[in-house]
Amino acid sequence: MDRVKFRTQILNRHLHRPSLSSPSSSIEPSICLQYSPPELAETSQFDTRSMRELMDNHNFADRDWLYGLMIQNKLFCSKERGGKLFVSPDYNQSMEQQREMTMKRIGYLLDCGVFEGWLTGKGVESELRKFSFLEVIGMFDHSLAIKIGVHFFLWGGAVQFFGTKRHHEKWLKDTENYKVKGCFAMTELGHGSNVRGIETITTYDSNTGEFVINTPCESAQKYWIGGAANHATHTIVFSQLNIDGKNQGVHAFIAQIRDSDGNVCPNIRISDCGHKIGLNGVDNGRIWFDNVRIPRENLLNSVADVSLDGKYLSAITDPDQRFAAFLAPLTSGRVTIAAAAIYSSKISLAIAIRYSLTRRAFSVSPNGPEVLLLDYPSHQRRLLPLLAKTYAMSFAENYLKMLYVKRTPELIKTIHVVSSAFKATLTWHNMRTLQECREACGGQGLKTENRVGHLKSEYDVQSTFEGDNNVLMQQVSKALLAEYVAAKKRNKPFNGLGLDHMNKSCPVIPSKPTSSTLRSVEFQTNIFCLRERDLLNRFAAEVSQHQGQGESKEHALIVSYQLAEDLGRAFSDRAILQTILEAETTLSAGPLKNILGLLRSMYTLITLEEDAAFLRYGYLSTDTAAAVRKEVAKLCSELRPHALALVSSFGIPDAFLSPIAFNWVDANSWSSVQD
Repeated sequence: MDRVKFRTQILNRHLHRPSLSSPSSSIEPSICLQYSPPELAETSQFDTRSMRELMDNHNFADRDWLYGLMIQNKLFCSKERGGKLFVSPDYNQSMEQQREMTMKRIGYLLDCGVFEGWLTGKGVESELRKFSFLEVIGMFDHSLAIKIGVHFFLWGGAVQFFGTKRHHEKWLKDTENYKVKGCFAMTELGHGSNVRGIETITTYDSNTGEFVINTPCESAQKYWIGGAANHATHTIVFSQLNIDGKNQGVHAFIAQIRDSDGNVCPNIRISDCGHKIGLNGVDNGRIWFDNVRIPRENLLNSVADVSLDGKYLSAITDPDQRFAAFLAPLTSGRVTIAAAAIYSSKISLAIAIRYSLTRRAFSVSPNGPEVLLLDYPSHQRRLLPLLAKTYAMSFAENYLKMLYVKRTPELIKTIHVVSSAFKATLTWHNMRTLQECREACGGQGLKTENRVGHLKSEYDVQSTFEGDNNVLMQQVSKALLAEYVAAKKRNKPFNGLGLDHMNKSCPVIPSKPTSSTLRSVEFQTNIFCLRERDLLNRFAAEVSQHQGQGESKEHALIVSYQLAEDLGRAFSDRAILQTILEAETTLSAGPLKNILGLLRSMYTLITLEEDAAFLRYGYLSTDTAAAVRKEVAKLCSELRPHALALVSSFGIPDAFLSPIAFNWVDANSWSSVQD
C-alpha cells in the first residue's frame, strides 16, 4: 500500500468513527496523537537572524555554504525521515568503515576547496574562516572535526609555529593539499598532562648530522595519536633532547612514519589503540621509535636549534621560559574544543526543546488535553537554564576566539589562562547538557538517529584531551596566584587577567535582595567579583601558610587543590559574565537586548544556585539563596515563550538536527518502515 493511500485511510477513520458493536459499551475510539509544528503556536518576539549573527559572530555566508555542501552530498549519509532530509554519520558501521568514511569526506571537502588557505592564508579573516568551517564540520561529526583538527591545528600548527621558513616552505602547502598527512605525537602511555615528564629520547649524531629518536621503555610509547593507526605519513615527535649527555628538555621534531604507499617506515612500530566509546572515525594509534634517524633540519627550531657540529643554541636561556615558549602555540586546540562544546550543546538543546514543544504527556484535569512537556515547570527547569548558559558561553567562546586570532606576544599568558578556564568550563557544561537533553527526550533520546544520546559518547573525551579539566583549573589558579603575589610584591594595582576589580573596595551584597536587585547588572557583577577576590585571598593565604610550615611551594599548591578548583571556576564564571555583558552593551534598547538580559540573569542566578561555594564561604545567606531559587523559577516561565526562537537563532539547518525535532509521528510511522 503506498503512503498516500495509507494516510488517506487513517484520516478517513478519524473523520468517520466506526459504530460500536454494543450500544451500552463505555469504550469509545480516541483520536490518534497528531504532530503540530511548534511554529503554529510559538511566535518570535525578537529578530532571530540578528541573534544568530550576534552569536555566530563571523563568516555567516561561509557557514551556510558549507552546510549546503554537506547536505547535498550522499557521503554525509542523507536520509529522509518524516518527510524531511537529515544528515548524520552512520554509527552502526564498524570502526574500520567509520575511519574510511572520514577519509572520503575529507577528500570531498578538499576537492570543494574547503581547506584552501588553512595554513598558507594570512591574517585574521583567514583564521576566522578556518574556525567557522571546523565548527560546521564538528556539528556533523566530531570524528571528522578531530581528524581534520589533528592534521591542520596540531601537525600543521606545530610546523607553522614551532618551525621556521625552511619548514614552512617544505611542509605547509603539502599539508594543506593532503599530500602529507600529519599527526601529533606528544602523549605517551606514561605521561599525558605532564609533558615535561615524557620519556622519548632524541640524541644528536654529529658524525652524520642526524637526530636519533628512541622509545627507551614501554611507558614511552606514543599513545592516543590521532591519525597514526592508519593514515598519517608524518608526525611531530615531542621528545627529550639529549646533547653531549645533557638533557635540554622537550623539543619537537618531524619524523616520517609511512611512505607514500602507506607502508610503515623502517624502525617504526605502529599499533592501533582499538575501539573507543566514541570518535571511532579517528584512527588513534601507538608509535614506537627504534633508532629512527632524521635530518638535523627536522628539528622545529623557532625556539632552539642545534648546529651542524652539535652545539645547542637558544636565545632563551631559562629552561622554564623555553618550555613555556614551546607550548604557547598549542592553545588553538583548547580554542577549538571550547567551540565544539558549545555547538554540540546547541544541537542537543535545539532537538530537546523542539521535541518538548510538540510532545505531550498527562493532563492536569479529568478528560483534559495532555500538556506539552515544556509547559511543565519542572521541564522548563531542566532545559532553559542550560539554554541560558549555552548563550552566555557562546559569547565567551567568541571572545576567546578573537583573543586568539588577534594574539600578540603580550597576550600569550592571558590566552593560556582564559583558554584553560573556558575549555574546562565549557566542556563540563556540554557533558551535563547532553545528559539532560538525552533524559528530556525520554526513550527517543536513546536512538542513534536522534543524535542527543550518541553525542554524549562522541564528546565525552573533551574533558580529557588538550589537558584534563581539573588540571587546567589548577593551572588557572596558579596563574592568578602569580598575579596576586606580583601585585603585592610591587605594591601596585592589579593589571591583567581581568583582576582589576581587586583594586576596588570589596563589594557589599544586600542581605535581602529584591527580584529587581537579583536581576541587576550591579548585583550580578558584584557577587561574582566578591567570590573571585575572596577565593584568591584565601588561596594565597593557604599556600603561604603551608610554605611557612616548611613545605615547598609545589606541595603547598597541591594540598590547596580544593580552593584552587573553586577559584578556577570563579575566574571562569566571572569572565563569561563579562562577555555576555559586553554583547548587551553593543545593542540598542529593544527586544534583542531585553532577551539577552533575561538570559544573562538566568546564567548568573543558576550559577549562584548550583555552586556550593556561594553558601560555603558565606557570599550568600540561606534566605538569599532561597530567593535566588525562586527567581530562577520565574525566569524559566519568562523564557518559556521565547524557547523556540532562541533555539532557532542557533542557525543550525534542520538537516543537522534529528527526526524528533520535527514530525516524530511520521518519522516513526509504519510507512517510514516500508520506505
